Amino acid sequence: MATTIFLSPGEQMPDRRNDGPWLLLEASDDGRFFGTGAAWTPSGEWVGYGSLSEDDGTLADALATAERWAAKYGVAAIWVQATP
Repeated sequence: MATTIFLSPGEQMPDRRNDGPWLLLEASDDGRFFGTGAAWTPSGEWVGYGSLSEDDGTLADALATAERWAAKYGVAAIWVQATP
């Protein structure tokens, strides 16, 4: 299971985009949480993560969906910016 790391207001996720799989959930002004991320399959194929609107409603929903994707693609940490 991926570790969930909550960022302080205004703090950015460390730039890990070239170091391996990553996943970020960001709060929006309307209270929803949008996820983005990237990983690679064992064969080296890139796979991207973009949350779906039905999964963006609450942090709990967004995090549950992100955790499933992280488990599937070996993402070690999910970064969360809980404030817009």
